Amino acid sequence: MITFRKCFKCRGVVVCCMSSQDLWLKTARLVPTYSIVAYDFETGELGVAVQSRYFSVGSVVPWAEAGVGAIATQSFVNLSYGPKGLELLKKGLTAKEVVEKLVGEDGGRDYRQLGIVDASGNAASYTGSKCLEWAGGKTGRGYAVQGNILVGENVTKAMAEAYESARGSLAERLMVALDAGENAGGDARGRQSAALLVVKKNAGRGGYGDRFIDLRVEDHHDPVNELKRLLRLHRVYYLIDEAEAKFTRGALEEAIIDVNEALKLKPDCDDAYLDLGLIYLRAQKFEEALRAFKKAVEINQKIASVIRQIPKLGIVEVPKGFFDALLL
Repeated sequence: MITFRKCFKCRGVVVCCMSSQDLWLKTARLVPTYSIVAYDFETGELGVAVQSRYFSVGSVVPWAEAGVGAIATQSFVNLSYGPKGLELLKKGLTAKEVVEKLVGEDGGRDYRQLGIVDASGNAASYTGSKCLEWAGGKTGRGYAVQGNILVGENVTKAMAEAYESARGSLAERLMVALDAGENAGGDARGRQSAALLVVKKNAGRGGYGDRFIDLRVEDHHDPVNELKRLLRLHRVYYLIDEAEAKFTRGALEEAIIDVNEALKLKPDCDDAYLDLGLIYLRAQKFEEALRAFKKAVEINQKIASVIRQIPKLGIVEVPKGFFDALLL
């Protein structure tokens, strides 16, 4: 049984609920948003993409663990759905079974919204009967979309259709879905923040952890497009990291290819030119190395302080007076 008492305020309007056993809405926050959780059957990646008229939505809605599943918890958000849901998935429950268990034990279930996909591609979405309109969701093969306080059902419909027809990496397809939701009207209150989380086993920086992509736009007038910009930058620095790994292994030609791919995406990337210079130095292509270092300094004069110390690293042989031409 639910009785009503004053427990929190949302924009001056008192909205409160209290079960007979605990004040379940004591710490609840209204997170009007639209999101997608998805599984990539080819790569095994799991991901969540979300946009909201809510500050720092990425710190609240998305949860994911490689080989386990991805979860979006929103509306009058119950943060425990994230870690509890992942633990239940680890125990072998399907996405649908986890949703049923989480909401079944929650006195505030009518106010919750939840999307889950597991590491087998099973997906489930739940929208409580008291979520603010428009609210609802849709599931498909390997994904679930959901949203509340949207301009209409067309938002989730557009997201689902866009995701199903999209090509590219999981991150790219998630962004296509998010973009489609925004173009269909998105959050009825406007827009403020967005986030993208993609996990894959041992795909973290340097092979540590599973957070392959973890990007957040906390407060922006156009968060979806800003998130797309950050994803492009993530690709740039991923390629640079790959080039550095190949440089370490001595695969210099492959490393050069990666750096040039990064420069196609971001022609003014001083870090890429710095790495290119190092690779050419290792290959003893000194004219090419000098041009690369000069380009890095043209873009960012302060990077000269790093270039100046390259001999100290001991990873390449630097001819005497080589850096004199750079006037460092």
